[in-house]
Amino acid sequence: MGSINSRNGKLYLDFRYRGVRCREQTTLADTQANRQKLNKVLCLIEQQIRIGTFDYGHHFPNSPKVEKYVAMERLSRQKASGARMIFSAFAELWLDEKRVEWRESQIETVDGILRCHLIPAMGEQLLAAITKQQILAFRLRLCEPGGQNERALSASRINHIMTYLRLILNEAAERFEFDSPWRNIKALPMPRAQVLPFTLEEVQLILTKVRADYRPYFTVRFFTGMRTGEIDGLCWDNVDFGARLIHIHQSLVRGKVGPTKTSGSHRTIAMSQRVYEALREQWGFSGEKSTFVFCARNGEPLNHRNVAQRVWYPLLANLKLEKRNPYQTRHTAATLWLAAGENPEWIARQLGHSTTSMLFRVYSRYVPNLVGRDGAAFEQLLDGELDLEDEV
Repeated sequence: MGSINSRNGKLYLDFRYRGVRCREQTTLADTQANRQKLNKVLCLIEQQIRIGTFDYGHHFPNSPKVEKYVAMERLSRQKASGARMIFSAFAELWLDEKRVEWRESQIETVDGILRCHLIPAMGEQLLAAITKQQILAFRLRLCEPGGQNERALSASRINHIMTYLRLILNEAAERFEFDSPWRNIKALPMPRAQVLPFTLEEVQLILTKVRADYRPYFTVRFFTGMRTGEIDGLCWDNVDFGARLIHIHQSLVRGKVGPTKTSGSHRTIAMSQRVYEALREQWGFSGEKSTFVFCARNGEPLNHRNVAQRVWYPLLANLKLEKRNPYQTRHTAATLWLAAGENPEWIARQLGHSTTSMLFRVYSRYVPNLVGRDGAAFEQLLDGELDLEDEV
């Protein structure tokens, strides 16, 4: 309950607003009439505070507290309107804000997820009204086949969709100060990603039998570990024959050149002799007609799907090798380097990994199969030590 008090013969109002004690000085003399007048003003203020219509700046335009409370009131209105915002409106706003952070290809991917999955399911719902139960029910629907001839989405795809739902809901909850419904929702378990590297003998067979115009392309893929988008977006400006280096600064995704997958992917790759010779050979094919190292006849960059369907998979079938996607060339490079005893930190830099942890976690178990000498190095060490003891 507020009060009317006097300071130096002038009246001031004493009341609480937003949990803070407020004292506002007036120019009115301390008389009974003025006290009655201010008491009516105080009653009006307290009533407006109770019903949420109080405007500090309207009653006390010259108060130093006005700016603070105007900002607080604006924030409150924003939060209130945010809580009443429907999912589709905020999702579109959120995606627009992400355009300055993400690659165009990622924006297109997320836009597709919004249009095909999230907005049809939750678009008209109030953000603050979405519940955990609704989230889980939505995920369950994603797990079901879409139609008579459609298979259910993979666990990986479903987790990908749910990731963006989580990001949107958590951002809205933080921005508009309501409790996020995303609590203790774990990702669906996924099978380990298939890593099926080729043996060195299989690599030699592939490079011997592949079409001559694609031999440099696959040689570079097998012996640099470049990602598909990186090799397809490689330009001659980033090939330094003098220093024997390949500079990875960009990637071709969905026909558009953009930044690399991660900041760590921005790197320099050392050319081996075979890679150097392959790129020299490729210069004869495309050096004068395109800025792209590997290109179609019209000088445009290769379409990786066409390469896979028209060259790669038919070649594996003809050689009676297990069908594997072209990305396995990257896995092959990693395992061959490990098998050869290259420094793991150097290998990680070549692949664009920030640390060696992924290298050992993903690839090390394949090295014994490639060289067929599991435990041989330890046996050689013991044999050498025993031979030294015999000599002594």
